[in-house]
Amino acid sequence: MLSVDSLQVTYGGAVEAVRGVSMEVPDGAVVAVLGSNGAGKSTLLRTISGTLRLHRGRVDAGTVRFGDLDLTRRDAGQIVRAGVVQVPEGRRIFGRLTVEENLRAGGMGNRDRAAKAEAITRVHDLFPVLRERSGQRAGLLSGGEQQMLAIGRALMASPRLLLLDEPSLGLAPRVIGQIGEVIAEINRQGTSVLLVEQNATMALGVATHAYVLDVGRVSLSGDARELAQSDEVQRLYLGHTGATPEQQRTERAPRRTLSRWTA
Repeated sequence: MLSVDSLQVTYGGAVEAVRGVSMEVPDGAVVAVLGSNGAGKSTLLRTISGTLRLHRGRVDAGTVRFGDLDLTRRDAGQIVRAGVVQVPEGRRIFGRLTVEENLRAGGMGNRDRAAKAEAITRVHDLFPVLRERSGQRAGLLSGGEQQMLAIGRALMASPRLLLLDEPSLGLAPRVIGQIGEVIAEINRQGTSVLLVEQNATMALGVATHAYVLDVGRVSLSGDARELAQSDEVQRLYLGHTGATPEQQRTERAPRRTLSRWTA
């Protein structure tokens, strides 16, 4: 289980991005983290994955533990070997390499040949298009296919916990639905998932539990389906007000909404 306790993170010693965040990802769960831009979602994932220092961030207080292992100040390589692997925002695939080469790069830290063979079979079963296009340069794939490749590359490390940072970003609604189905299937196969996402509809549809970050703090948390039905989440993140059509036409107060993807 992943456990984040009273985490505080700053950039440059001045900008406080995460303020006392505590959360858990139980074994076998899909946990969603929602919030608008600047809420601290990506900073949270960077801290868990050990990449925070690459962005000049610093943990000022709190801990991140994965089972019995303290991840708080370990480097990214150690964290991957512990079974925690991140798919970064924007996919970050190697565009000049082939699909097959990208997948092989994801499994470089795994010295178990049998595990590698099992991982590539798993990836091809989840994403048949990657098998079909194994020799194609990754930069020529569509946006949805590149996201599938990014997830597949992470799965080559045989993670116990998969960190997904905005997997729906920039994708068409049809593809977003496919990504949601893939996340659910990855979880059914035994991998826990921490999903950072601005598309609240997709995230709450696949998650078992959810947290809402607001300016670096946890403002709401609970069962994902219950949160999806709550007035506050529907108003802020799902675009529902619960008001009558006449009230909706006359209401003039500004509303905070999550940024949406662009097709």
